[in-house]
Amino acid sequence: MTEQAKVPAIRFAGFTDPWEQRKLGDYVVVSTAKNADGRFNKEDVLSVSGEYGIVNQIAFQGRSFAGSSVLNYGIVNTGDIVYTKSPLNSNPYGIIKVNKGIPGIVSTLYAVYRPQDNVHTNFIQVYFEQHERMNNYMHPLVNKGAKNDMKVTAENALKGVVTFPSREEQVIISEFFDRLDSLITLHQRKYDKLVVFKKSMLEKMFPKDGESVPEIRFAGFTDPWEQRKLGELEKDATLYMGRGRVISAKDMSNTPGTFPVYSSSALDNGRMGAYGKYMFNQELITWSIDGGGAVFYRRKHRFSVTNVSGYIAVNPEKINCKFLAYAMSLAHSRIKFDYTVKAHPSVIRSLYTMGIPISLQEQQVIGSFFSRLDNLITLHQRKLELLRNIKKSLLDKMFV
Repeated sequence: MTEQAKVPAIRFAGFTDPWEQRKLGDYVVVSTAKNADGRFNKEDVLSVSGEYGIVNQIAFQGRSFAGSSVLNYGIVNTGDIVYTKSPLNSNPYGIIKVNKGIPGIVSTLYAVYRPQDNVHTNFIQVYFEQHERMNNYMHPLVNKGAKNDMKVTAENALKGVVTFPSREEQVIISEFFDRLDSLITLHQRKYDKLVVFKKSMLEKMFPKDGESVPEIRFAGFTDPWEQRKLGELEKDATLYMGRGRVISAKDMSNTPGTFPVYSSSALDNGRMGAYGKYMFNQELITWSIDGGGAVFYRRKHRFSVTNVSGYIAVNPEKINCKFLAYAMSLAHSRIKFDYTVKAHPSVIRSLYTMGIPISLQEQQVIGSFFSRLDNLITLHQRKLELLRNIKKSLLDKMFV
């Protein structure tokens, strides 16, 4: 951005005029329309979401939070602007959104504005979407009350200075960000669908409690599965927790295939990221014994695991590491842990009960299927993160 000329760092071709500094009140005016005639009811109450904009309260939150009467609620027409007078996530001074949906009503906690002819209404939302810009604008205008509520009138919220281009340039910028938002939404939906699909397949491709075969199975496999506890798999895998082997901490130094803990001096020299890690160069399963208990498959690679996790070194001739990771993940989702005893080895070993195919080949096919699905999920997640980072950067560089 060139401060003197008031132009953004990135700009669409054909626009060269400097942007203009004016008060927000020169672009929008307070709307005083109320629901006094009762044309709208509780089903028409709107809420403002930082991520989704202005949404129907019941559709978005599952219920109405309106008071006994909505006659004093403000009417919000399509294209109107709404300012929330309450802190939201990264916006301690509230947020500003445009109603892109059907008309409705909002409580008196919101300020409603009507755009003037010199502004493209969607540009208002894009302009204030950057958290820093919104916070810097509102901070001098707002006094916070004892309950962290916003002490600012609808009129006073318009007294700050904004820097806008011509209406024609506003339209081009708004349409660009609308298309970018649509692309982000598309990838978000793909990601969400894949996550739901994976959850469904985990339930259908592993036997339900009390059953010996899954609902969905790859062709060529007919043998019933075995129900095994994690502790029973010790002949096929070496289990660790914290700094010691699950079976016995003292066995750590005497068990073939175990790995050393680096000294604190080695850690200080940058060989490890934190004290008390083991180095592995094989396929591995790690799981958290705190919080959500997430289970992860780790491909064969030299890496470290912390002493706050459990980890399993699998014998590949006995059991497929990828398969066991997904079986443990599903088993954990079905467990109601008593976290007061979560770290006790015997508890961990006895709680993880799962179905295991007799055929190692069936284990491999299932493990590979879910591994490919995870890779696809990760791909969409990275695309989503990339698009969000691009948008974040452009919200800075395309505005003054």
